Amino acid sequence: MKPPVNRSFEDTSVRIPINEIIPLKQLSPSLLKSSKYAQIAASIEEIGIIEPPVVIRDRLQPDRFHLLDGHIRLDVLLKRGDEEVVCLVATDDEAFTYNRRISRLATIQEHTMILKAIDKGVPEDRLARALNINISSLRQKKSLLDGVCPEAVELLKDKHVPFNTIGQLKRMKPMRQIEAAQLMIAMNKYTVTYAQSLVAATPDTMLVKPKTKIGGLSQDQLARMQQEAATLERDFKTIEQDYGTDNLELVLTIGYIGKLLGNARIVRYLAQFHPDILAEFQKVTELRKAA
Repeated sequence: MKPPVNRSFEDTSVRIPINEIIPLKQLSPSLLKSSKYAQIAASIEEIGIIEPPVVIRDRLQPDRFHLLDGHIRLDVLLKRGDEEVVCLVATDDEAFTYNRRISRLATIQEHTMILKAIDKGVPEDRLARALNINISSLRQKKSLLDGVCPEAVELLKDKHVPFNTIGQLKRMKPMRQIEAAQLMIAMNKYTVTYAQSLVAATPDTMLVKPKTKIGGLSQDQLARMQQEAATLERDFKTIEQDYGTDNLELVLTIGYIGKLLGNARIVRYLAQFHPDILAEFQKVTELRKAA
């Protein structure tokens, strides 16, 4: 007999007073002024909340909640003067920690949001106004992932991948899409130029359509590009091993702090008793992302 599967969320969503929700992070001044914040605010103003914030009950005060996901949405609602919000209530704070979910509206996440809104019956023109784009751009975003395999989508789902880069992925067959996504992540490079170079270095057998002649490159040059692409990940790992001692210690320290912030219990404790330390830890991990 199989053991019962633990639920990640309570059975029903809950309408919660906003003043009973405790955020686990502070929004930076630059984020408050960003286009991402403005876009989310415009979307909420035009069509309301599409994806409810995610909270978890406080262990000692079950009528109070800690915010795991949806910090921008909650801030927008507060500034609008809203007093309540419908939330999903998580039951497992280890499986759904804020630290893995704070980067919203990455390219693929925006695509998912658009599909959810359309599925709920939101007219295209209204949705386009909410996102401050025209109908043609909206329809392109709606079909963003047509031709991209689910495994590559999963790898890139929280990355800020340019629209045209995903277009280059569509030129490859599924196995090569996965390899390309892994190389982009390893190099932390998602530009369309890099994606084009990966396409150029891909054998015709791994492309949806064979390449036409590329910029006067000879077959020998293309073969060399293919060989370089095949060894790129190995070279990247070699470079990692050549870091100096100080740099290595810094990487390890930041990694350890990142793991601490990946534990919602620790984050909740720091938010309640040591918010200044939590703020500094978050700054350190943000520096790592920007590096």
